[in-house]
Amino acid sequence: MVDGMIHKYQNIVVWFDYQVLLQNATFCLVPRGRRLGSFRFLEAIQAGCVPVLLSNGWELPFSDVLDWSKAAVTADERLLLQVPDMIRSLPATRVHAFRQQTQVLWDNYFSSVDKIVDTTFEIIRERVRVPLHRSFFVWNSHPGGLPTLPEFSDVLRDFPFHLARLGQQPHAKFTAVIYVAMAAANPLLRLVRAVAKSENAARIVVIWNSEGVSASSMKWPSSPIPINVIQAQHKTISSRFFPHPLIQTDAVLSLDEDVLLTTEEMDFAFSVWRSFPDRIVGYPGRSHFWDDARGRWGYTSKWTNDYSMVLTGAAFYHRYYHFLYTHHVPSAAHRVVDSTQNCEDILMNFLVSHVTRLPPVKVTQRKHYKENAPASLWNDPDHFVTRRSCVDAFATVFGYMPLVRSSTRLDPVLFKDPVSNLRKKYRKMEVVGGG
Repeated sequence: MVDGMIHKYQNIVVWFDYQVLLQNATFCLVPRGRRLGSFRFLEAIQAGCVPVLLSNGWELPFSDVLDWSKAAVTADERLLLQVPDMIRSLPATRVHAFRQQTQVLWDNYFSSVDKIVDTTFEIIRERVRVPLHRSFFVWNSHPGGLPTLPEFSDVLRDFPFHLARLGQQPHAKFTAVIYVAMAAANPLLRLVRAVAKSENAARIVVIWNSEGVSASSMKWPSSPIPINVIQAQHKTISSRFFPHPLIQTDAVLSLDEDVLLTTEEMDFAFSVWRSFPDRIVGYPGRSHFWDDARGRWGYTSKWTNDYSMVLTGAAFYHRYYHFLYTHHVPSAAHRVVDSTQNCEDILMNFLVSHVTRLPPVKVTQRKHYKENAPASLWNDPDHFVTRRSCVDAFATVFGYMPLVRSSTRLDPVLFKDPVSNLRKKYRKMEVVGGG
């Protein structure tokens, strides 16, 4: 085949664009032939066209872990005339499922040379280390086997993107992880008290990364839940995402020390996160954009009609992303964070969107979520410039832009509605929601 074909009929020349035909086709015949067959096969699944295999005995790629019976139709090449009837007999729902599965397999394992190589090595690694292996279900479900690391757990429910398929809910408690760099006592202690008041909080973990103030000098308030202070072993901002064994709940509430969230805001965001356990759910929204003048990706904090990031200074996410951030993110991206001591929250957004292909979820219309302290990094003019550079650097490391835009914002029922406050569950949120 060629990329375009000319058909003459009664002296009329008709031009057929091969790519257009492929994109609009439902089934694609994949003939026998080692080189031709492999190329047409990958071409078909890339286009979402169900491959009809006409090659008896052909071993499909990664067939020991991938279930091709859910993405391709196998026909006996000796019974070629029966192929049209066989295809017509397939119900529309099954054809749709076939096409969906072609995209799952293409995106997860064949869309780049890196993914093909990584998949090959992971399959070999599983053969060597028999106790650690992924199930057939994991390999054939989104997001696939590559981001599902068996070193984290051998229990499928411990991974956020499989909870819905298993019909299970995440744990009903969360662990608050507070990252301390400036060690300003008043905002920090106020935040600890706000977390401790939540009935959904199981533990408070304070990551102490301040050089000027010792953690032992702090007088922590009495709390019905444990407060654990961990001295960061490595003076890097990425230490806030280290998978500490103290974090036992599915949900992590990541907080900067100067965050202004109330207990009600934490509880509402947690209730939203339980419906979206594979995403980042929180308050401060940010966005990326393509800068035509500079020919690079940019970062903006301007309030627009959409967003593509929710900063982890006040957000919920699944604890598995700590493990992925530490052990799965490319080292080049870690070097960017370590060299700038910035952008770790942007990198976490890149990671989660890369794995899920989904945007984060922003809750309520709160605009200001931090103390306006003079020493804050947010008042440093170089801080914003660095973050713009980070977005472009991370896009280069990942090889594409994984961030996904969203215009959805979730508010409590009856939020800002002119009804009695007694009918509202989160009654105090409206006072701070727009501030």
